[in-house]
Amino acid sequence: MATLIERSSSPAKRAALILLTVLLAFPLAAQENLGRGRITGDVLDENGRPLAGVVITAASQQSNARLEGTSDAKGHYVISGLGTGSWQITTKKSGYVEFSILINVRQLAANPPVTLTLKKITGVASFLQDKEAGEFFDKGNQLYQEQKYDEALVVFNEFLAKFPEIYQARLNIGACYIKKDDYDKATAEFQLVLDKTLQSQGAYAKDAQTSLRAFSGLGEAALKKNDFESARKYFTQALEVSPLDEVAAYNVGEIFFSNQQPDEAVKFFEMAIQIKKDWPKPYYRLGIVLLNKGEFARSLEYLNKCVKMDPDGPDGAQAKSMIAAIENIKK
Repeated sequence: MATLIERSSSPAKRAALILLTVLLAFPLAAQENLGRGRITGDVLDENGRPLAGVVITAASQQSNARLEGTSDAKGHYVISGLGTGSWQITTKKSGYVEFSILINVRQLAANPPVTLTLKKITGVASFLQDKEAGEFFDKGNQLYQEQKYDEALVVFNEFLAKFPEIYQARLNIGACYIKKDDYDKATAEFQLVLDKTLQSQGAYAKDAQTSLRAFSGLGEAALKKNDFESARKYFTQALEVSPLDEVAAYNVGEIFFSNQQPDEAVKFFEMAIQIKKDWPKPYYRLGIVLLNKGEFARSLEYLNKCVKMDPDGPDGAQAKSMIAAIENIKK
């Protein structure tokens, strides 16, 4: 192309050739679907209030062209430079659900205003996006582990004030009240969780883990009050929600055993074994319960099964020690 320019004697021809070179190097704006099209509108929340600072992206469906605008203090936005055709309009703002709409843009006539209504992220989704909230909740759990139950209650209640839809946090509050021996308050929290589960899910089984924990919490609170009939009812309901959960059955056995109810504990450890026959832990615990009941032969039977399943693991090691102790007692 340079040789052609040098040989041309006409300045006009040289200018035309230079212009052609530039146009070949840089595609026309129309090829990128850019032009004189303009869209305007407002961004509102669900209550019709304007939202400022919302990033609005316009992406051409005919090319890779992308243009952006941001809503002002009154929620108004303008994006200019669009070519004729279909454009995907997408919003982005922290704390709000992303919104997207496909519109047709014209260049030779005014485009009608486009109102964008954004929904606030709530519930678990909001919690998952909020790093500070996650750290706050972890702080409550840490205080619970440190047995600082009053301080943990303050944290969990503040968390619920910010995220009232995450009613599952009441399980943690109920657990704190059990540790504080305030069983009536614990019962109220666990029952509220079950009520909310039914309200939001329609059935306990649709959120089995939450329902399982709530029924188990009710059972433990009843057990602490020596209301064994209610405790049995609640634990039975817990396992009806999750009948094939060997961990749940095991935990119920532990709760009964720690509350000096060995006969009930035996039933639930046996249930855990029936659900998962190759899990050594309930065999070991059942051996301990039977030992406490003075049933040495049956105790040795389950402890030996535990050792056979887990010869080098922690449960097997503890079972070996107990076997040795029982053999010494029998001598």
